[in-house]
Amino acid sequence: MESRGERFLRQRQVLFLFVFLGGSLSGSESRRYSVAEEEERGFLIANLSKDLGLSVGELAVRGAQVVSKGNKQHFQLNHQTGDLLLHEKLDREELCGLTEPCILHFQILLQNPLQFIPNELQVIDVNDHSPVFSENEMQLKILENTPPGTIIPLGNAEDLDVGRNSLQNYTVTPNPHFHVLTNSRRDGRKYPELVLDKALDCEEQPQLSLTLTALDGGSPPRSGTVQIYIQVLDINDNAPEFTQSLYEVEVLENSPLNSVIVTVSASDLDTGSFGTISYAFFHSSEEIRKTFQLNPITGDIQLVKYLNFEEINSYEVDIEAKDGGGLSGKSTVIVQVVDVNDNPPELTLSSVTSPIPENSPETVVAVFSVSDLDSGDNGRMMCSIENNLPFVLTPSVENFYTLVSEEALDRERQAEYNITITVTDMGTPRLNTQHNITVLVSDVNDNAPAFTQTSYTLFIRENNSPALHIGSVSATDTDAGANAQVTYSLLPPQDPSLPLASLVSINADNGHLFALRALDFEALQAFEFLVGATDRGAPALSSQALVRVQVLDANDNSPFVLYPPQNGSAPCTELVPRAAEPGYLVSKVVAVDGDSGQNAWLSYQLLKATEPGLFGVWAHNGEVRTARLLSERDAAKHRLLLLVKDNGEPPRSASVTLHVLLVDGLSQPYLPLPEAAADAAQADPLTVYLVIALASVSSLFLFSVLAFIAVRLCRRSRAAWVGGCSVPEGHLPGHLVDVSGTGTLSQSYQYEVCLMGGSGTSEFKFLKPILPNGLIQDTKSNAELQFQE
Repeated sequence: MESRGERFLRQRQVLFLFVFLGGSLSGSESRRYSVAEEEERGFLIANLSKDLGLSVGELAVRGAQVVSKGNKQHFQLNHQTGDLLLHEKLDREELCGLTEPCILHFQILLQNPLQFIPNELQVIDVNDHSPVFSENEMQLKILENTPPGTIIPLGNAEDLDVGRNSLQNYTVTPNPHFHVLTNSRRDGRKYPELVLDKALDCEEQPQLSLTLTALDGGSPPRSGTVQIYIQVLDINDNAPEFTQSLYEVEVLENSPLNSVIVTVSASDLDTGSFGTISYAFFHSSEEIRKTFQLNPITGDIQLVKYLNFEEINSYEVDIEAKDGGGLSGKSTVIVQVVDVNDNPPELTLSSVTSPIPENSPETVVAVFSVSDLDSGDNGRMMCSIENNLPFVLTPSVENFYTLVSEEALDRERQAEYNITITVTDMGTPRLNTQHNITVLVSDVNDNAPAFTQTSYTLFIRENNSPALHIGSVSATDTDAGANAQVTYSLLPPQDPSLPLASLVSINADNGHLFALRALDFEALQAFEFLVGATDRGAPALSSQALVRVQVLDANDNSPFVLYPPQNGSAPCTELVPRAAEPGYLVSKVVAVDGDSGQNAWLSYQLLKATEPGLFGVWAHNGEVRTARLLSERDAAKHRLLLLVKDNGEPPRSASVTLHVLLVDGLSQPYLPLPEAAADAAQADPLTVYLVIALASVSSLFLFSVLAFIAVRLCRRSRAAWVGGCSVPEGHLPGHLVDVSGTGTLSQSYQYEVCLMGGSGTSEFKFLKPILPNGLIQDTKSNAELQFQE
């Protein structure tokens, strides 16, 4: 009983002033339930399903949760029945002390949508405590000349119950000298006073014994008793008197130990031992004796224990001043504890939602409550988070807050948020509490794969081996997980004639491109196609990029000689007059190369000649010219071996043989080469025509001289075509060969070709540049007419 009484003195209710900044999220009016203290665990308080108008299934779906202040849970919710039950046995005296009514506040938290329903539970007191005196007996000394009607204060009893169950009155055993009065203090506590009804006589009865009984108002009532022993004294004229009957002092709760909070003073008009005064606590509780210390000589009251406004905010201390003769006086000291801001705010987290999906605005992330044990401005609080976060704090029911996302979150921009909630009170100095919440953002497939380049250019040399890796494409996806896994594919070509499926393939996992067959630069120099990248999200997103494959030329084609022709017939013979000057154009080797670039750059070289130094070939255009003046000592027949070589690596080449016949003017008949003489006898009828032509040379001498002069003029002017070429009679067709942009020629050339018969073969007689392209057809017609004549 004594320990319970001490605990009662340490218990108190602290009311918090909370500034309500927002609209309430509560969707129902506050309800008050009641339960008697000391009910066992599992006691049914109410059926929330009926009171809220929700079915049991709805309570479970909406995640109904009972939230109390602080971390101690007094209630539990049965989701199967909707019953609100006691989680533990309640002790009203421990929860509320002397506060009446004893109210426990709690909230019903519902999700989807978020809803707070405030509720109250009144804990009803039962008469489970008896009044208890702090002392087992009281010792009183009363002068025998004390007049009737004198009031003598007595120590009071304490009852932890409240209301009707608390201490109601005091009684004393019947006797002719005393009766007891029951009075009330400011705080409502009742204390007894002993009233003298009849004068005492020390000689007749020096000692008296009384029984003081304290009764509460319970049913049945409980009581507590204490023995009062009274000693009747001889006369001591003056009792000590305090300078003040009531001392009131305010003390900061953070006052240091051993500090003097107040000094009481009393005086006695007597002298000697009757005038010597000593001070002592009068029937003080154990809490007072532990907190304060009274100097019996000086009357100084010192702190010996730290004060705590949140536990006890005032003390009422009775001081007794007693002289040497046993007389005493009484005074009361009221100590008011002044609150200082010594308690930081507290934050209690009710629920946290993490991770939350991106692109979802106004999502409830957390629900929490705040509290502060201080009072006044020291207990007034405000909550805040960093300004650079996409979240906002919303006040809800009483001291509850919700943390809500202010906008749609983007996981690719930030996948994790560390939110620091700061709760600050308004005291001086201000105290704060911080709580960190980590919120993860889950991924949504909202980003398509992106190629590192919008277009790719790949190079591959022709004649490659099949399945050759020719390059790679790469795409990245800023999403996560399956949403970021990229698959590559070839898209249908825009040109339906392009056999893309037989040309290239792509690795679906890494984007590597492979050539499926050998490519030929001469057949396909370049081709384009589209590559797609698709993620594995739902729905899947994709993008595409252009790939251009450039086939690089390889030197896989040798030069091909167009002129002189290499058709297996009799060799071509060029006629050169002996009067030709140095640099005379004998012929031109015309060749082409199927390759491109430097692989098609042709150069010409004279490998072998019958008479070295007589003829030369230009390396870049293939023109064969005389290197010096011709003389009579030079042989009439010459055989030139020419080499045509490209600029590839390694180089490729072709050779051609050119026969040159030196003639003394245009009247000298054509003589076949020795190697062709064997075939001349069996040649076609042109041989007969040659014999006839040789017989007619003398008769046509004059005409030949004129033709020779015309040829000389054509060579000098380089701009006009000779009116005709006189040859021995026979069927000699004329041709104009146009070699334009082929091989290594830097400009367009047009050549007159005069063919002559007689040996069964057709050969170039003169090869000279003549008219522009536009006049080719007219020139050709004129040449044919002249030959026919």
